[in-house]
Amino acid sequence: MPTVAEHMIEQFHTQGVKRIYGVPGDSLNGLTDALRENGEMEWIHHRHEEGAAFAATAEAELTGELAVCVGSCGPGNLHLINGLYDAQRSRVPVLAIAAQIPTEEIGSNYFQETQPIEIFRGCSVYAEQVSDPKQLPRMLRIAMREAIEKRGVAVLVISGDVALSQMERTGTQAIVKTNPRVLPAPEELARAAQLLQGSSKVTILAGAGTAGAHAEVMELADKLAAPIVHSMRGKEHIEYDNPFDVGMTGLLGFASGYRAIDECEVLLMLGTDFPYQQFYPQHASIIQVDLRGEQLGRRTTVDVPLVGTVKDTATALSALLPRQAKRKHLNDALEHYAKTRTKLDELATPSRGKAAIHPQYLARLIDLAADQDAIFTADVGSPVIWAARYLSMTEDRRLLGSFNHGSMANALCHALGAQAIDRNRQVIAFAGDGGLAMMLGELLTATQNKLPIKVVVFNNSSLNFVELEMKAAGFVTYATELENPDFGAVANAAGLKGFRVEDSAQLEATVKEFLAHDGPALLDVVTDRQEMSMPPSIKVEQAKGFALYAIRTVLSGRGDELFDLAKTNWRQMF
Repeated sequence: MPTVAEHMIEQFHTQGVKRIYGVPGDSLNGLTDALRENGEMEWIHHRHEEGAAFAATAEAELTGELAVCVGSCGPGNLHLINGLYDAQRSRVPVLAIAAQIPTEEIGSNYFQETQPIEIFRGCSVYAEQVSDPKQLPRMLRIAMREAIEKRGVAVLVISGDVALSQMERTGTQAIVKTNPRVLPAPEELARAAQLLQGSSKVTILAGAGTAGAHAEVMELADKLAAPIVHSMRGKEHIEYDNPFDVGMTGLLGFASGYRAIDECEVLLMLGTDFPYQQFYPQHASIIQVDLRGEQLGRRTTVDVPLVGTVKDTATALSALLPRQAKRKHLNDALEHYAKTRTKLDELATPSRGKAAIHPQYLARLIDLAADQDAIFTADVGSPVIWAARYLSMTEDRRLLGSFNHGSMANALCHALGAQAIDRNRQVIAFAGDGGLAMMLGELLTATQNKLPIKVVVFNNSSLNFVELEMKAAGFVTYATELENPDFGAVANAAGLKGFRVEDSAQLEATVKEFLAHDGPALLDVVTDRQEMSMPPSIKVEQAKGFALYAIRTVLSGRGDELFDLAKTNWRQMF
């Protein structure tokens, strides 16, 4: 008779699970021993369970298939929670096995006791405890189905003694993912088409829901003569081979995307839950297409709500629309984008003399040298801004990040999961110095598991985006400085190939050597702390905030910072 743990591993194997991410512990002994006996799946041994959950999230995001991570009882599985929140908010299928204390001790305030079902309920579509071996086969199938169909996190809580219990041999069956086509009602489509046809100033805002719908969105944009603005999560799906692209909007975006939305008469939202209300148009009519009806109208007033898959809804709308003859709105938006793009590219230049390196220049060099099918990951903060503005997508490139959950330290951990899928594909992490330091031990996960990731560190010795937010709000920067080591030297000590660059003149050659290294490598680049990532539209409140920051900084005796700030950013002002 098999044990419960052996049945779980057999079910995972039947499902096609290739690897399990986690940190071992005594409450997981049954599962890890069954994995060892199976020999068909890889154990990705992390140094922190948070890293394991982020890695599983990346695998699920890239493959669309179920990924599995595990945590031992109490503190072990608690560490999973940040990565699981990221998976849940990114809507990717992840199954987490949360080990529990011995069954007979539950409720006694035993060593390491927690209440995992309550803890994980907020970041999951399913969280239940297996208390009897007879429950396991059906509950495991239910958990997998919930994660796959709802594209979210399922958590199974199981005590170590239950996992080691014997059970009746039960057959396993793969959970087959469904791919439904969802279309709005004909009268709803007709109403949307009438509104679209009646305007020559339509702008499309495209999000992650446009995945797999590139051709259909291009056809619709051509019919409407509509510029396409994308969200951060939409970038990888819609930016490439796109003659209607005018960039991003929002805090990470730039002026052309903001302007194309601000000046439209009709905004057509395709598969996006873009969160920033201040970047929506004030007087335009809005049509929103989303597979999940609960998303509609969450951020702004919607005139025509449509529940449907973007691919099918875009096709249906295109069939109802003539080709728009008036194309001035599109042409003006494209012209403005070309000017904005030129200005951004002008910032991606070497620094003069011994000045700290411009992060834009680093991002641009990585973009130019990276493979055409590279997978990029980006830390929250300034690295994701440079990724948004200077990484160019192709049909085969991917870009992952904690774009909804907004967690620090995701880039390194996401890269590990991406690389575990295919060790021959180039995976490049844009890491902030703060984010890297937070999960620094995960560098050892790369070396131990022979994952040849490439980690680029934007090292400005600060929590840079936090500083920018302080300045915009009028605060003197405080508690944001980081005293960093030479991360290249740290990488060498951890078994990676470490590089460090402080001079722009050395950067291009070093980037090429770094990316060509056969194995895990880290490039530590000293970038300018005072480089400002300007939002696409400066609000009055922000302008007042910067003025107040300048006054307070001078009065606090730190006026030299204003000189450094002006010296670094004068090129953005003219």
